[in-house]
Amino acid sequence: MDRTPILSMEHIDKSFPGVHALDDIHFQVYPGEILALMGENGAGKSTLMKILIGVYRKDRGKITLNGTEIEPRTPYEAFTLGISVIHQELNLVPEMMVFENVFLGREMQQQSRTGRVLRRLNKMEMRRETKRLLDQLGANFEPDTVVKKLGVAQQQLVEIAKALSLDARIIIMDEPTSSLPQSDVGTLFKVMQELKLHGVSIVFITHRIEEVFEIADRVVVLRDGKNAGEMSIEEATMEKVITFMVGRTMDQMFPKQAVEIGKKVLSIQGLSRGKKVRNVSFQLCQGEILGLAGLVGAGRTETVRALFGIDKKDAGEVWLDGQSVDLLSPQVSIQAGLGFVPEDRKLQGLILNMTVCQNVTLASLKQLTRALVIHRSAERTVTERFVKQLRIRTPGIRQLVKHLSGGNQQKVVLAKWLALHPKVLILDEPTRGIDVGAKAEIHALISQFAQQGMGVILISSELPELLGMCDRILVMSNGTITGKFSREEADQEKIMASAVVNVK
Repeated sequence: MDRTPILSMEHIDKSFPGVHALDDIHFQVYPGEILALMGENGAGKSTLMKILIGVYRKDRGKITLNGTEIEPRTPYEAFTLGISVIHQELNLVPEMMVFENVFLGREMQQQSRTGRVLRRLNKMEMRRETKRLLDQLGANFEPDTVVKKLGVAQQQLVEIAKALSLDARIIIMDEPTSSLPQSDVGTLFKVMQELKLHGVSIVFITHRIEEVFEIADRVVVLRDGKNAGEMSIEEATMEKVITFMVGRTMDQMFPKQAVEIGKKVLSIQGLSRGKKVRNVSFQLCQGEILGLAGLVGAGRTETVRALFGIDKKDAGEVWLDGQSVDLLSPQVSIQAGLGFVPEDRKLQGLILNMTVCQNVTLASLKQLTRALVIHRSAERTVTERFVKQLRIRTPGIRQLVKHLSGGNQQKVVLAKWLALHPKVLILDEPTRGIDVGAKAEIHALISQFAQQGMGVILISSELPELLGMCDRILVMSNGTITGKFSREEADQEKIMASAVVNVK
């Protein structure tokens, strides 16, 4: 690898009113490398990249590209210099075709035989060039495809094609895997490796530390607006990266407390729903954290949805505190003492345009209502108690929840269920899409719930999370339980071996 940087940012400072966002940052990118840029929310990653692409102006420092000092004033100017960014929220026009998006704002014009530019678009040439770029990326769709008909992974390829159409030498990918199913993550990584072989440098911003070890050549970590650490992937370990990011060790990431397991609180026998959930049986005790592991499509989410009454079960019996119960709907499950934090907090767990207070008390309004009128002081008291208890960072309880960080939004979802004092709390991917520091806080809260005698069912695609937090782990494949492990027995190899069992 060429050790002369294609991009160098030296002594970068940036302040906003009351906040020193970047403090003497040094950042280099080398030709043909995949560089992972890591850090918690607020570490300075976005601010640094926004300075690079011309959204913000730096207060101090120097940016050089191929040895020449630059100072982009707009994203388009950075684009023309060969620096492109693929945002987490893709920047495409859904109603337009792929080739139209690739050349949006710089459409090719037809020319006369004498070379004079005509006032007509050269759609044939734009289609041809888009096709060449899509073929280079291994895309399986055509330039004439309307973008809204494509999946997220395919739309990302359109964004990459757009960048390559201007011969981008540096592509910034901001959380590109956050909305992708696991099967598409591997496809994206193959594209990134192919770009690397063609000399393109990629700045890969992600919260998923395990992905860094799969795809990156080097890791740069920011913390509190300063350089916290830098290392090659050969030097990096999970513990080093986490320690640089949050100043915590791995032990502090998974603060599982020893809890005396109590009596059986939940028992499920023969739970079935179509081909997704097939004859699932297990028990959960007070103070126990029970993990559900498995690959995408294994049936974990479908199992807990059928248990909670969201989806109608075909068969199966449920006992709660030794009493047979028929959980026909979420309302019945809530009354019986179950809580459910869903996988997609924004779509299923929160009402984003409502306040923190309204979201926290949403499931417990019955207890806060007298003669069809909400008792506002009681509502405020409940919310303020959980804001303090869960350390929800918000300017106030009347703040719209859509303005909170992912970690604080997840705490609001937890607060909503804790307000009902559940006996059993189901957590489906509770730390997905939140930064490492917030994950540690969520883990600490889960441990506290178990200490308080709650039974917790934890679904996670992150094996370190399950191994670090659970008393027992059940593994599912094709709708069936294929492995059962105690905390002492479980390891990644055993879990993966059970997860790939082909059950017919």
